[in-house]
Amino acid sequence: MPVSATRLRADFLTLEDLARYSQDWILEGQFRLHSPHTVATRRIFIKNLLWFLKQQRHERCGTPELKRFFAYLSTGHTELGGRWGNAQLTKPLRPVSIKDYFGNFRSMFKWFVDEGYLDISPVDAIPAPKVRASQIQPLSPEHVNALLKAARGSQCPRRDTAIVMLLLDCGLRASELCTLTIKNLDLEVRRCYVLGKGNKYRSVFFGRNTARALWQCLKGQNREDDDYVFYGERGRRAREPLQPNGLLQLVHRLGDAANIKSVRCSPHTLRHTFAVSFLRAGGNVFTLREVLGHTNLQMTQKYVVIAEADVEEQSRLFSPMDRVETGHRGHRR
Repeated sequence: MPVSATRLRADFLTLEDLARYSQDWILEGQFRLHSPHTVATRRIFIKNLLWFLKQQRHERCGTPELKRFFAYLSTGHTELGGRWGNAQLTKPLRPVSIKDYFGNFRSMFKWFVDEGYLDISPVDAIPAPKVRASQIQPLSPEHVNALLKAARGSQCPRRDTAIVMLLLDCGLRASELCTLTIKNLDLEVRRCYVLGKGNKYRSVFFGRNTARALWQCLKGQNREDDDYVFYGERGRRAREPLQPNGLLQLVHRLGDAANIKSVRCSPHTLRHTFAVSFLRAGGNVFTLREVLGHTNLQMTQKYVVIAEADVEEQSRLFSPMDRVETGHRGHRR
């Protein structure tokens, strides 16, 4: 009888094999020229999965263990010590982040099957998480002023002010801001070249006030072309860039200092705020798509709904003819 007919079809890995094969998967992504952000995200997700499995004293990773892991993503922030054992991570993950975990691990275990490390992907037996389209809540002008005031009063006021202004003026993704280098920043033309999704660069322009804030942030520093524009608070000597997670924590702290309660304060919220403000100011959706680096117009269209609602409300409140004395008093009975 053939060997394949006598053995059980493998649908799990030991933790040792998972750690080894996952590094092969990361290396494969580098060979395929995935963006640095994508590769870094894979490393973080795998690190967190292995941490969870070891904490729970699992000796293998199959469907039951992955189900428990995905459940932990929703509840880990409530446990003593915070999610991943980090006391600062006490807020729930966004549903879209949980979906990202699922998508990455589905791709990884499928690759394991394709490479012959597994016969069956343990993710196939797990339903994909459903993410409802959430209503975008941009910051109000009052929120923006409070956030900038908080940035000016922070421990790194010049850096933090420049970061907030650049995010609000350009709608950059967190990874795009963190990987921005000196050579890709032109203060004279007021333009930056950012590395977006798909490992593609695009040109984004900003205003005079943002250019002035960036100049204040960089003046007096001996920077090389390949240096990053924004260093982490502990990475200046090693010239290590501010990391996306560090940027997220920074904006959270500024939001708390600004007492912003009604809106989740994050780099992505600042991106939403830029997009809605752009359309409110008369910008068109096709230009916005290029500025944001969206791959299709449907991704950008969600901002149009908010802008159109604003137009309708403003038209009702500020109708020119409602402010004119026409002499018409209505019909009398």
